[in-house]
Amino acid sequence: MNKSSRNKTIDIEIDEGRDYLDRCLRTGDVKDQARDLSGTIICADMLDVCEYIPAGCADLMIVDPPYNLTKDYTGESFRKMKPEEYEEYTRRWLDATRHVLKENGSVYVCCDWESSLIIGKLLGEYYTVRNRITWQREKGRGSKSNWKNSMEDIWFATRSDEYKFNIDDVKIRRRVIAPYRDEGEPKDWQETENGNFRDTHPSNFWDDITVPFWSMAENTAHPAQKPEKLMAKLILASSNEGDLVFDPFAGSGTACVTAKKLGRRFIGIEKNERYCVWAQQRLEMAEDDKTIQGYEQGVFRERNYRR
Repeated sequence: MNKSSRNKTIDIEIDEGRDYLDRCLRTGDVKDQARDLSGTIICADMLDVCEYIPAGCADLMIVDPPYNLTKDYTGESFRKMKPEEYEEYTRRWLDATRHVLKENGSVYVCCDWESSLIIGKLLGEYYTVRNRITWQREKGRGSKSNWKNSMEDIWFATRSDEYKFNIDDVKIRRRVIAPYRDEGEPKDWQETENGNFRDTHPSNFWDDITVPFWSMAENTAHPAQKPEKLMAKLILASSNEGDLVFDPFAGSGTACVTAKKLGRRFIGIEKNERYCVWAQQRLEMAEDDKTIQGYEQGVFRERNYRR
């Protein structure tokens, strides 16, 4: 079945994307300690290769592990575990990745409301937990016997009390509906030909995120893809240009692609070969296209701000 010309979803098969897959490193490549891993996607199980990632190489770690849900990840299934089993699984990847982060590094961990109960508690045993971000995922199925799940959490933690946080890089531009003036001049807002606006400090609730859909260039067939705008907020806040972002559950490559667009280095690990193909295709696209939906000229915009 042919896709619409407007459908930009990346979903090519492994055979079609063999050249992309060949760009990925394998477990044997990572064991070569002389190899520079920066700018690579490693096609392997993260639990098998994390020990070979150089200690203290990452300024920022973004972790998006499988939520504790039974789900098909394009041919590879994850089955819901008992809470104590998922806790043990979480400990395993926490133990496997902790050495990678610098002493002044930060870590963000994505989860849904249920896995958040386990991850938030365990994260505090390894790091200093700074905050819990909740973002509104406008997509999702309704329920006749419960509230619709349209929120997800991201835990923010640091390895020490010295860490980067670039607040001016993540302010959100909001329209000013009832502008207040002081002696006739705008007070804490700007007046332009394109409307009145204020650049505000972001809170830990984000309602400006658009989940990728079929007509967006960043969209893939991954069933749990995160938006580039979401990753951009984390990367800009907690790293500087040239820093290294480490993603041990890379999926279709969103964190790595966004890091590249924002002038950061990256290392991603993903065991699903097809997702590795999609990630490499997106990295190639990012060579010529650095745009991030909802982030323009160094400013984050409200959702659906173009009217």
